[in-house]
Amino acid sequence: MFQVVHRLHGAFERFRDGMKTLGVLDAIQRHPASFLPILCHQPTPLSADIIEELFEVRLSQKGSNNRVQEEVVVPFWRDYLQDIEDEDGRAKLDMILAFATGATCIPPMGFTPQPTIEFLHIERSQSAVVSRFPMANTCINCLKLPLHKTYNEFKSSMNFAFANTYGFGME
Repeated sequence: MFQVVHRLHGAFERFRDGMKTLGVLDAIQRHPASFLPILCHQPTPLSADIIEELFEVRLSQKGSNNRVQEEVVVPFWRDYLQDIEDEDGRAKLDMILAFATGATCIPPMGFTPQPTIEFLHIERSQSAVVSRFPMANTCINCLKLPLHKTYNEFKSSMNFAFANTYGFGME
Protein backbone atom coordinates (compact mmCIF):
# COMPACT_ATOMS: atom_id res chain seq x y z
CA MET A 1 0.00 0.00 0.00
CA PHE A 2 2.79 2.40 0.91
CA GLN A 3 4.47 1.87 -2.49
CA VAL A 4 1.31 2.72 -4.39
CA VAL A 5 -0.25 5.50 -2.35
CA HIS A 6 2.27 7.27 -0.16
CA ARG A 7 5.50 6.88 -2.11
CA LEU A 8 4.02 8.17 -5.37
CA HIS A 9 1.70 10.74 -3.80
CA GLY A 10 4.15 13.62 -4.30
CA ALA A 11 4.69 12.80 -7.96
CA PHE A 12 0.94 12.62 -8.58
CA GLU A 13 0.42 15.99 -6.85
CA ARG A 14 3.11 17.64 -9.01
CA PHE A 15 1.54 16.11 -12.11
CA ARG A 16 -1.90 17.39 -11.06
CA ASP A 17 -0.52 20.88 -10.36
CA GLY A 18 1.09 20.92 -13.81
CA MET A 19 -2.22 19.95 -15.41
CA LYS A 20 -3.92 22.80 -13.54
CA THR A 21 -1.43 25.38 -14.83
CA LEU A 22 -3.02 25.70 -18.27
CA GLY A 23 -6.51 24.65 -17.23
CA VAL A 24 -6.16 21.16 -18.67
CA LEU A 25 -7.22 19.43 -15.45
CA ASP A 26 -10.38 21.54 -15.22
CA ALA A 27 -11.25 20.76 -18.86
CA ILE A 28 -10.76 17.03 -18.24
CA GLN A 29 -12.97 17.16 -15.15
CA ARG A 30 -15.73 19.06 -17.00
CA HIS A 31 -15.63 16.93 -20.19
CA PRO A 32 -14.23 13.49 -19.30
CA ALA A 33 -15.86 11.76 -22.28
CA SER A 34 -14.10 14.12 -24.70
CA PHE A 35 -10.68 13.27 -23.27
CA LEU A 36 -11.25 9.53 -22.96
CA PRO A 37 -10.02 8.63 -26.49
CA ILE A 38 -6.94 10.82 -26.02
CA LEU A 39 -5.91 9.56 -22.59
CA CYS A 40 -7.12 5.93 -22.65
CA HIS A 41 -6.41 3.32 -25.29
CA GLN A 42 -9.50 1.64 -26.64
CA PRO A 43 -8.61 -1.43 -28.72
CA THR A 44 -9.82 -1.48 -32.29
CA PRO A 45 -12.27 -4.33 -32.84
CA LEU A 46 -10.50 -6.90 -34.99
CA SER A 47 -11.77 -7.90 -38.40
CA ALA A 48 -10.47 -10.28 -41.04
CA ASP A 49 -9.23 -7.32 -43.09
CA ILE A 50 -7.36 -5.80 -40.14
CA ILE A 51 -5.64 -9.11 -39.34
CA GLU A 52 -4.74 -9.63 -43.00
CA GLU A 53 -3.21 -6.14 -43.27
CA LEU A 54 -1.39 -6.52 -39.96
CA PHE A 55 0.68 -9.54 -41.04
CA GLU A 56 3.45 -9.25 -43.61
CA VAL A 57 3.54 -12.42 -45.73
CA ARG A 58 7.12 -13.54 -46.38
CA LEU A 59 7.19 -15.55 -49.57
CA SER A 60 10.14 -17.55 -50.92
CA GLN A 61 12.07 -16.50 -54.00
CA LYS A 62 10.01 -16.16 -57.19
CA GLY A 63 10.14 -19.22 -59.38
CA SER A 64 11.06 -21.58 -56.54
CA ASN A 65 9.06 -24.71 -55.70
CA ASN A 66 8.52 -23.34 -52.20
CA ARG A 67 6.95 -20.18 -53.63
CA VAL A 68 4.47 -22.24 -55.65
CA GLN A 69 3.35 -24.07 -52.49
CA GLU A 70 3.13 -20.82 -50.53
CA GLU A 71 1.00 -19.13 -53.19
CA VAL A 72 -1.55 -21.92 -52.74
CA VAL A 73 -1.73 -21.36 -48.97
CA VAL A 74 -1.95 -17.53 -48.93
CA PRO A 75 -5.52 -17.52 -50.32
CA PHE A 76 -6.39 -20.27 -47.81
CA TRP A 77 -5.21 -17.91 -45.01
CA ARG A 78 -7.36 -15.06 -46.35
CA ASP A 79 -10.39 -17.31 -46.79
CA TYR A 80 -9.87 -18.73 -43.30
CA LEU A 81 -9.89 -15.25 -41.75
CA GLN A 82 -13.12 -14.41 -43.58
CA ASP A 83 -14.73 -17.68 -42.52
CA ILE A 84 -13.72 -17.13 -38.89
CA GLU A 85 -15.14 -13.62 -38.92
CA ASP A 86 -18.41 -14.85 -40.45
CA GLU A 87 -18.78 -17.96 -38.27
CA ASP A 88 -17.19 -17.20 -34.91
CA GLY A 89 -16.82 -13.44 -34.83
CA ARG A 90 -14.26 -11.30 -33.08
CA ALA A 91 -13.40 -13.65 -30.22
CA LYS A 92 -11.72 -16.17 -32.53
CA LEU A 93 -9.83 -13.39 -34.35
CA ASP A 94 -8.54 -12.26 -30.95
CA MET A 95 -7.43 -15.85 -30.31
CA ILE A 96 -5.56 -15.99 -33.63
CA LEU A 97 -3.76 -12.75 -32.84
CA ALA A 98 -2.87 -14.05 -29.37
CA PHE A 99 -1.58 -17.32 -30.86
CA ALA A 100 0.80 -15.42 -33.16
CA THR A 101 1.81 -12.47 -30.97
CA GLY A 102 0.76 -13.14 -27.39
CA ALA A 103 -1.57 -10.11 -27.48
CA THR A 104 -5.35 -10.26 -27.88
CA CYS A 105 -5.53 -6.74 -29.31
CA ILE A 106 -3.31 -4.41 -31.29
CA PRO A 107 -1.22 -2.31 -28.87
CA PRO A 108 -1.58 1.51 -29.00
CA MET A 109 1.84 1.90 -30.64
CA GLY A 110 1.48 -1.17 -32.85
CA PHE A 111 3.66 -4.26 -32.84
CA THR A 112 7.44 -4.28 -32.84
CA PRO A 113 8.49 -6.25 -34.76
CA GLN A 114 5.65 -6.29 -37.26
CA PRO A 115 3.80 -9.62 -37.28
CA THR A 116 4.84 -11.87 -40.14
CA ILE A 117 3.64 -15.03 -41.82
CA GLU A 118 6.13 -17.67 -42.86
CA PHE A 119 5.60 -21.21 -44.08
CA LEU A 120 6.52 -24.65 -42.77
CA HIS A 121 8.66 -26.36 -45.42
CA ILE A 122 10.52 -29.64 -45.34
CA GLU A 123 14.10 -28.74 -44.54
CA ARG A 124 16.54 -30.94 -46.43
CA SER A 125 19.03 -30.94 -43.55
CA GLN A 126 16.48 -32.10 -40.97
CA SER A 127 14.85 -35.50 -40.73
CA ALA A 128 11.97 -34.16 -38.64
CA VAL A 129 8.43 -34.41 -39.93
CA VAL A 130 6.89 -31.09 -40.94
CA SER A 131 3.97 -30.06 -38.77
CA ARG A 132 0.57 -30.01 -40.36
CA PHE A 133 -0.47 -27.49 -37.72
CA PRO A 134 0.48 -23.81 -37.50
CA MET A 135 3.33 -22.78 -35.23
CA ALA A 136 4.11 -19.41 -33.71
CA ASN A 137 7.00 -17.55 -32.17
CA THR A 138 5.45 -14.83 -30.03
CA CYS A 139 8.85 -13.29 -29.29
CA ILE A 140 9.21 -12.19 -32.90
CA ASN A 141 5.48 -12.10 -33.78
CA CYS A 142 5.83 -14.81 -36.40
CA LEU A 143 3.07 -17.19 -37.47
CA LYS A 144 4.23 -20.20 -39.49
CA LEU A 145 1.50 -21.70 -41.63
CA PRO A 146 1.38 -25.35 -42.67
CA LEU A 147 1.35 -26.21 -46.36
CA HIS A 148 -1.84 -28.01 -47.38
CA LYS A 149 -3.18 -28.81 -50.81
CA THR A 150 -6.86 -28.18 -50.01
CA TYR A 151 -8.67 -25.49 -48.08
CA ASN A 152 -10.57 -28.02 -45.96
CA GLU A 153 -7.30 -29.59 -44.73
CA PHE A 154 -5.90 -26.13 -43.99
CA LYS A 155 -9.03 -25.03 -42.14
CA SER A 156 -9.21 -28.24 -40.14
CA SER A 157 -5.59 -27.99 -38.99
CA MET A 158 -5.94 -24.31 -38.10
CA ASN A 159 -9.15 -24.91 -36.12
CA PHE A 160 -7.58 -27.82 -34.24
CA ALA A 161 -4.49 -25.80 -33.35
CA PHE A 162 -6.40 -22.75 -32.12
CA ALA A 163 -8.91 -24.85 -30.18
CA ASN A 164 -6.13 -26.74 -28.39
CA THR A 165 -3.78 -23.88 -27.61
CA TYR A 166 -3.92 -22.29 -24.20
CA GLY A 167 -1.29 -19.58 -24.65
CA PHE A 168 0.45 -18.52 -21.49
CA GLY A 169 -2.39 -19.60 -19.22
CA MET A 170 -4.06 -16.19 -19.45
CA GLU A 171 -7.70 -15.62 -20.24
